[in-house]
Amino acid sequence: MSKKIKFVEVDSEIGAGTRGASMGIDAIKIAALDYGSDLFNKIKSVQVKTENDALFHEQHYKHAKRVDSIVKTQKRIATAVKSVLRTNTFPIILSGDHSSAAATIAGIKAYKPKMRLGVVWIDAHADLHTPYTTPSGNVHGMPLAACLGEDNKKNKSNRPSKETIAHWEELKNIGGISPKINYEDIVFIALRDFEKQERELIKKNGVKVYSVADVRKNGATKVARSVINNLDECDMIYVSFDVDSMDSAISKGTGTPVPDGITEKEAGNLCAYIVENEKVCCFEITEVNPTLDSENLMAENTFEILQKVIGRLKN
Repeated sequence: MSKKIKFVEVDSEIGAGTRGASMGIDAIKIAALDYGSDLFNKIKSVQVKTENDALFHEQHYKHAKRVDSIVKTQKRIATAVKSVLRTNTFPIILSGDHSSAAATIAGIKAYKPKMRLGVVWIDAHADLHTPYTTPSGNVHGMPLAACLGEDNKKNKSNRPSKETIAHWEELKNIGGISPKINYEDIVFIALRDFEKQERELIKKNGVKVYSVADVRKNGATKVARSVINNLDECDMIYVSFDVDSMDSAISKGTGTPVPDGITEKEAGNLCAYIVENEKVCCFEITEVNPTLDSENLMAENTFEILQKVIGRLKN
């Protein structure tokens, strides 16, 4: 069944530690033009107001950098996602850094609070840090923890300030629901770079992880089918695709590239096969950073993946 699609553009990069991800959406649009595509003319977009000016101001939250501005941005993202879903439209989120995923999930839950939401996290990183465990203070490493209502104080290595904790609580509760998801309703794909505090959470809660080797051995179709089976008890599914899930040889244009990832073809096939499922209600692409790239290669690969996904949603 062909779905009506709308882009939600979030050119925010204040959750990242490397500058330039706010230019990722424009880089994808340039790739579309280079391919002779009118995709961004055919599909309407809503732009979310961001707080990137915060980058020019002193930041006061060592263990959750710029979290005050991130909360403001995320409230707007959640509202935008909810609004798109309420019009029976499929939102595709194009975001700068991955912290926005917490707001995407908040928007989905605000739309259908009682629905059980599954999350497919295609990413080199687990993004399960909190202000209590983060080694960097970058909030793009915390969105899943925020949605799980997870503090992980048991494994804490930091002592965040009272102000930081207050903003973190606000972040966890965007949309008025916390927790928004359960550990058993998360599936990781291409996960390969994470810290011991995150590893303990994954192990303790039995979170399903499909490695790059699993994808290569079994193929994208089989893995996609298995992912959907793992989320069988969920009512809705959100797919979040961080471009650093791809191998660093082809994904230099991102803030945290990691070797030994999936190929662009594997990524495209995985995303396309998964979004075919009728429970999938939202898709996000994030962390394209053209300032770190050569000849806009990452944005071109990402645009091809986006085309595959839209092709499946429209069929």
